[in-house]
Amino acid sequence: MNNTQGSLTTLALQKFKKNFWGVFSLSIVALCGLIAVFAYVLAPDNSENANQMHLSIHSKKPGFTVTMLTLPDAAATNESFFKKMFSGVHTAATEIPVNRYRFTADSLLYTEYNPEPAMALEKAIALQPAFNTAQKKAIEKRYIKQQTFILGTDKYGRDLLSRLLIGTRISFSIGFVAVFISLVVGVTLGSIAGYFGGKVDAFIMWIINVTWSIPTLLLVIGITLALGKGFWQVFIAVGLTMWVEVARVVRGQMVSAKQMQYVTAARALGYSNFRIISKHILPNIMAPVIVIAAANFAAAILVESGLSFLGIGAQPPIPSWGAMIKDHYNYIILGKAYLALIPGFAIMLLVMAFMLVGNALRDAFDVKN
Repeated sequence: MNNTQGSLTTLALQKFKKNFWGVFSLSIVALCGLIAVFAYVLAPDNSENANQMHLSIHSKKPGFTVTMLTLPDAAATNESFFKKMFSGVHTAATEIPVNRYRFTADSLLYTEYNPEPAMALEKAIALQPAFNTAQKKAIEKRYIKQQTFILGTDKYGRDLLSRLLIGTRISFSIGFVAVFISLVVGVTLGSIAGYFGGKVDAFIMWIINVTWSIPTLLLVIGITLALGKGFWQVFIAVGLTMWVEVARVVRGQMVSAKQMQYVTAARALGYSNFRIISKHILPNIMAPVIVIAAANFAAAILVESGLSFLGIGAQPPIPSWGAMIKDHYNYIILGKAYLALIPGFAIMLLVMAFMLVGNALRDAFDVKN
C-alpha cells in the first residue's frame, strides 16, 4: 500500500510541476515565508514592531527622503543576533527628522523637520569643548544619515515598508496555527465519526452542523471576546472555526475507505482501531484534506485581517495588514489612497497565491485527469 501511495504522490507532484500558476503561486508563498522569518533583517526600521514614530513626517509619499538625527540610548544593552532577528532591536534611541544642522565650537545645532523651514526652531545639543574635525566626522557618520522611506510613512510617521514586512509574520503565523488546529480537531473528529458510525457519528455530526450554522466571523468574534484580545487568542479563535469543513471531508472519506479490502485485512490481522485509522486509512485519504488546508490558509488570513480591521485582532503596536487598512482607509478620499491600498494589495496577493496553490493541488490529486 505504501508503494501505491508513493506512486500516486509522485504522479501528483509531477502534475503539479506542470501547472505554471501553481508553481508560480507556491514561489510567492515561499518568498513571503522567507520575508516573514527574516523580516527584521530586511526591514529598514528594525526596532521592535517597527514602531519608530516621527510625527513631523507623517503620511509622506513613497520615496520621501529626510535627514535623520539619532540621539543614542544611554542604557542600551547588547542583544543577541537571533533576538534581533526574531523580535527586533529593543531601543529607546530617539530619531529626529531635521531640515538642517550645523556644528559650533561646543554644540550641534539642528532644526526639526518642518514643511515650512522658515518656521522651524533651532535647537542645540551640547558637545565636549575643543571639538575637532575628526570628532565631527565620526558623529556625522554614526548619528546623522539620509533616510529614504521607499513606501512612504504612515499617519504616525512610521516606515510603511518595515511595517508591511513585519506584518507578513502575522499573516503567516495565523495561517499555520489556524490550519494546524483545524487539522488536529477536524481529522480527529472526522475519523472517529466516519469509522465508528452510529450514535458517535450522529453526535459529532450534530456538533458539526451547529458550528457550521454560525457565521464564521461572528463565531471568531465570540471566541476572541471570550479568550480576550491578543496575538495568540486570535490564532486559536480562527483555528477553532475552521475544523468543520475538514471534519466533514475526512468523515466522508473515512466512510468509503473503511469498506476497502485492505481495511478488512487489517482487522483480520487483529490490528487496533487506532492503528487502522492512523496507519492505513488516513494516509490514503489525505489528498483532499491537503487541498482544504491550502484554502484554509487563505481564509485564515482574510479572517485575521477582518478582525484587525474591527480592532479585535493583533493589538497595536504589532503591525498587521488589516490594522494598517483600518488606520488609513479614510486617507483614500484625502489623496493618499496608497496607505490603505498597499497592505490591501499584500493581502490580495498572498490570499490569491494560496488559493491558486490549492487549485493546483486539487488538479494534481484528481485521478480523473
